[in-house]
Amino acid sequence: MTKESIFADDFTSQPYWWEAAPPEDARDEPIPETVDVAIVGSGYCGLVAAVDLSRAGLSVAVLEAGPLGFGASSRSGGMVSSGQKLVLTGAYKSFGKQNTERVFEESQASFDYLKNLVKQEELDADYQQCGRFFGAYTAHDMKVLGRHAHLLKERTGANAYIISKDEQRREIGSDFYYGGMVVEDYGGLHPAKMNRALVRLARMSGATLISGNRVSKIEAEGKSKRVYTEKSVIQCREVIVATNGYTDKAIPYLRRRIVPVASYMIATEELSRTLMDEISPNRRMMSETRKEVAYFRPTPDGRRLLFGCRPSFRAKDDRNLAAGIHKRMCQVFPQMRDTRISHFWSGFVGMTFDSVPHMGTHRGIHYALGCNGNGVAMSNYLGHKTAQKVLGSPNARTVFDGRPFPTLPFYSGFPWIVPFASGYYHLRDTLVRPGAAVNFL
Repeated sequence: MTKESIFADDFTSQPYWWEAAPPEDARDEPIPETVDVAIVGSGYCGLVAAVDLSRAGLSVAVLEAGPLGFGASSRSGGMVSSGQKLVLTGAYKSFGKQNTERVFEESQASFDYLKNLVKQEELDADYQQCGRFFGAYTAHDMKVLGRHAHLLKERTGANAYIISKDEQRREIGSDFYYGGMVVEDYGGLHPAKMNRALVRLARMSGATLISGNRVSKIEAEGKSKRVYTEKSVIQCREVIVATNGYTDKAIPYLRRRIVPVASYMIATEELSRTLMDEISPNRRMMSETRKEVAYFRPTPDGRRLLFGCRPSFRAKDDRNLAAGIHKRMCQVFPQMRDTRISHFWSGFVGMTFDSVPHMGTHRGIHYALGCNGNGVAMSNYLGHKTAQKVLGSPNARTVFDGRPFPTLPFYSGFPWIVPFASGYYHLRDTLVRPGAAVNFL
């Protein structure tokens, strides 16, 4: 296929997820002058906090710069897991040996919290416990995944096991990987439906949700806070910042500690049942051990493949970026070279310099953010924990609260570091497996 022929006639540069659940415009909602708690950000974290606080009898206003749930909560891959990324990156070691058990316990707790939330509140989020396959990019990665499977099974009780290269066709219709790891307990959901369900739950609980009202400044003086927005000033007792990869200059302290990394996704046109059965026999979530990682999954209805990665460290137009992802997809699945793209979109992942999520309080302002691409479960969990902290509950204790929150000298929030890191990761991937290099320019 030529580059232009890979695009469906109805190709659009909007998230596939928005077809079923577009972000809501609530800009005409009356803005209260005073509330008990103002929450900045209408993603999973902010909305879960709003539900808990409203149910406890506090008045709550959720403030969003764009439409409700416009950020990563309605754009992600929707993959649901425990904190396995803390294991895969080794970031759990930064908590010290004395806290290792707590890290694993709470990583599993975040996963359990999300599943229980969906079930108990009967949230329409297309949640499926379908498992996840992690493809080994090199033979050495297979050995590493073996250790990770043992660690996950031993520390979290997860049903994790290794699939050899000879066996991997049972899991994925590809010979690209050297085998991999399967975690049966993990799952997936429809991220935009999840966000919409939480919006409805927050409203039913009594929270006020306001879109199109960007926060420009927050002032904290003792027990009194003022939140300055484009439309008004809101007086409140507590403020929670839950902006993750969309943290901006309104909160300079947090902006200097969050690196917004763009991730890109495509959705294919509807595929035949035969092709879907070949490429994804068990309809699992999938990702890989490559540093410049790709992640992919079937849609909840099993009719399309969604494929995400970072195809370039240079800014390009949507069609060129989508074509780059299509090329990566065909590297893993050569049988999809004639498959067309229906959707392309991007969103910002909130990365931290120590690769772990953070919850805490700075100068009287609460925050919970930095999920490092593993936020579907963790962001809900941290929203719940932050609300409990505001309420003074003993259940608020978490290993992610109050940790040192590092930054780099001269880093102000502009992600100048990302192209260098992406270039390094691509070079490393090329060096460890030269034949698998893909044009990354």
